[in-house]
Amino acid sequence: MVAENLHHHNDGNNRTVIFSYGTLKRGFSNHHLLQDLMRTGDASFIGLYKTSQRYPLVCGPYKVPFLLNLPGSGHNVHGELYSVSARGLARMDELEGTTRHHYERLPIKLVPAEEEAENIINNDDQVMNLEDESTMMKTEDAPGVLTCAEAYFAHRNYAVEMWKKNGKRGLRCYTKKETKGYVKRGDRPQHLTFLDHIRLFLSDSQ
Repeated sequence: MVAENLHHHNDGNNRTVIFSYGTLKRGFSNHHLLQDLMRTGDASFIGLYKTSQRYPLVCGPYKVPFLLNLPGSGHNVHGELYSVSARGLARMDELEGTTRHHYERLPIKLVPAEEEAENIINNDDQVMNLEDESTMMKTEDAPGVLTCAEAYFAHRNYAVEMWKKNGKRGLRCYTKKETKGYVKRGDRPQHLTFLDHIRLFLSDSQ
């Protein structure tokens, strides 16, 4: 059980704390957005964190990462925490397609993960089959001081199907290993929307 010792990052400037678990992280393809925001003072890096509850982190079409709002399944997911201004948040919402039902920004609780991060990133065994009860016993909720933030979850319209499509197997951390096969937005078929790509991925029988 996680003690409800809540911590709210607050710099007095009406900023929102965002948990980044995928391509917005340092070293990944969309981090340039956060770099731009940090240059203008619209974002700042807080630290390395992980979810206090287990969530599924999976890859969809073109190896795009999705955090699924299905607490209790998957792993305690590792990522980076940022404080962003209202202007920065609007740009992130646009990237994540929140008005187009690609992702939805929802509350999430986190705990610090500085000491574990390097081991997780360098660990090739990132996948867990949740049908194995002995494995499930190793992924209890994480103890520690809880930090309240928000994260971009896969939209609820397709989250359950995305979990099933991945065989109910999730990642602890989106690493360079998972980016093999990742296709940037500009290199994807432009006559299809992102939701079209998701539907095709979910309907593919392979």
